[in-house]
Amino acid sequence: MSDPQRPRASLRTAVVWEVLKDALERRAKAAGREAVGGEAVHGALDVLDTGGGSGNFAVPVARLGHHVTVVDPSPNALFALERRAAEAGVADRVRGVQGDAHGLFDVAERGGYDVVLCHGVLEYVDDPAEGLRNAAAALRPAGTLSVLAAGLGGAVLARALAGHFTEARQALTDPEGRWGSGDPMPRRFTADQLSELVTAAGLEIAAVHGVRVFADLVPGVLVDTEPGALDALLQLEEAAAELLAFRSVATQLHVLAERD
Repeated sequence: MSDPQRPRASLRTAVVWEVLKDALERRAKAAGREAVGGEAVHGALDVLDTGGGSGNFAVPVARLGHHVTVVDPSPNALFALERRAAEAGVADRVRGVQGDAHGLFDVAERGGYDVVLCHGVLEYVDDPAEGLRNAAAALRPAGTLSVLAAGLGGAVLARALAGHFTEARQALTDPEGRWGSGDPMPRRFTADQLSELVTAAGLEIAAVHGVRVFADLVPGVLVDTEPGALDALLQLEEAAAELLAFRSVATQLHVLAERD
């Protein structure tokens, strides 16, 4: 994915980006201060992107005028982030630091951020509960947390449709949701499991969405060659995202939560 605001690149992240944009707008309004004459002034938010890599979300968020700190263990990803932010003209609003979710407060401020992104992190950390607790602890009062993680149902469906029925069943019964030793994903979640982790971290869930319900199943050539197919698929993804039946077979799950 290169940029959630570009139509073709947004196919797999459109739902997350739209939800995140709305959440940022609401949080900015809530943090607005009163100026002379009683007119509200909505200042830039402080956003922490844990595991933000090369800035897939950080750079578009910075384009909205917010200040983003990206924490990632990969020096190469942080180098790409710096280059990408410069190309987008937001280098002054994006800061990259090397670190991980477990040692988050070695490089980030506890309770110092209006919004925290935890995208593609919980699948890889040794202790997802601890990683999520740290992400929650980085929030200011009334702050917003965005969590994106691999969904179990989508993997089971994909293996079954590919004719790998034994692997599909293995993913269903494996404690980590893996279909075998060759599975590149260390861990997957159901919506209930992810929601329980979020609430255990002391946050209140505002919304749960299924992401990439259809995008990974539709042949790319169809989307690229059929007139209007991309827009129609994006609209379908958005329509299905909040429906429980489709959430359960999504490739990814997105949880938006707030610190009380």
